[in-house]
Amino acid sequence: MSQNSGRTPGKPARPSQGKPRPSARPSRPKPDATESMDNDIGIPARLAAVTLIKAALEKRSGFDETAASADFLKLSESERAFARALALLVLRRLGQLDHVIHKKTQKMPPEAVRQLLRIGMAQIFFMQVPDFAAVSTTVKIAERENKTRPFKGLINAILRGLIRDGKLSDVNPKRLVPDWLWQRWAQTYGEDNAAGMATVLTEEPATDLSFRNAADRDALVEPLQGEAVGPVNLRSALRGDLRQWAEYEAGKWWVQDIAAATPVNLLGDLSGKTALDVCAAPGGKTMQLIAKGAQTVAIDRSKNRLKRVEDNLKRLDMTAEIHNADASTFDDPRQFDVVLVDAPCSATGTYRRQPDVLWATRPADIAKLADVQHRLLDALAPRVKPGGDFLYSTCSLEREEGETQILAFLRRNKDFTLVKHTADQHPDIPAASFAPEGWLRLLPHQRKGGQDGFFVAHLKRNPA
Repeated sequence: MSQNSGRTPGKPARPSQGKPRPSARPSRPKPDATESMDNDIGIPARLAAVTLIKAALEKRSGFDETAASADFLKLSESERAFARALALLVLRRLGQLDHVIHKKTQKMPPEAVRQLLRIGMAQIFFMQVPDFAAVSTTVKIAERENKTRPFKGLINAILRGLIRDGKLSDVNPKRLVPDWLWQRWAQTYGEDNAAGMATVLTEEPATDLSFRNAADRDALVEPLQGEAVGPVNLRSALRGDLRQWAEYEAGKWWVQDIAAATPVNLLGDLSGKTALDVCAAPGGKTMQLIAKGAQTVAIDRSKNRLKRVEDNLKRLDMTAEIHNADASTFDDPRQFDVVLVDAPCSATGTYRRQPDVLWATRPADIAKLADVQHRLLDALAPRVKPGGDFLYSTCSLEREEGETQILAFLRRNKDFTLVKHTADQHPDIPAASFAPEGWLRLLPHQRKGGQDGFFVAHLKRNPA
């Protein structure tokens, strides 16, 4: 299921002076200006980053759970921002960083040592952190634990050696994602597409916004430092606290990746029609349906995530009928003109903002979630009125959660047909995203500046 990430973009960094840097360096928060080799300012933020990375590699949702923990929330706002930025940067470059560690050591050191080398290298090469501070704080953290203390000399030597080298070797796209995912993507999309998809990881994603209408969007292009990327969508170059951006409190826009906005953007005016949004949280598609004029019912099984839907609707002064329920067993006899299923999925397409999904997802997760999608489609098909629209989408790059689902559904349900969309009909969508069959397979590298990976199929129920 697609999500609008709650991970706040970092503040833009100014170009550093005096040492070579890679040409594409993500913009990240910098540590406290008072940090020095003589004190421990900045240590808690770096320790928190290590904790976030460890949690992300151990299980799905580990990053977000740790970021919401009491221990993490005890940190100051600037420490939390720095820790999140550092952890996400390491996860973006994990394969590249581990390859460097492997080359610099005769034998791969223990995981705890690799964690420290990763955060040290990330600060040196991809953040606005003085070299001495990156090395000093990393060595100080090594001194704190018995399992890393014997390696502090090795850590110091490797980091200082890399500083003398001046740069990391060019990244091989194959090293940016887990081997099993690379093999899947290369087999499904070809090696060139797989390389393009992997390279997107090294780019800092911009923030995409959706609006009620094009007039509202156009009026805010300049204040939001943006450019139009869809019929009512904008890509902003701003960073930092969203609440401080123009017209946030006025409810003129909401955060939504352009790929996530695509399913509803395929539809025309919905005035006078009814819509059911399944797995609705955090509410982006619900708000799109309302903005198009539909009387909308939103369902989600997570009470906490539904609270986000309610908060977003309140800020935008929109109303919807909301139910905390499992959509597959929702006891309601109504049929709708539009039924939208943004199904639970492996979310491998969201790695631009959530790189942890690449490392925490396992092949077994895909098969398990594909069964959930199968059951959801069959349970919700009767909810579509004759002649109505049935939209299915996932933020997954795996065929089992996209193309295979729709082909199997159409074999089981003869009263539905696939609506064929083309690039000529939708000039705002990259032409490469349109499949000959008529569905959309949006790959992250197909749009300049990137987009989430998405599958979208628009079905129509035959008239009675």
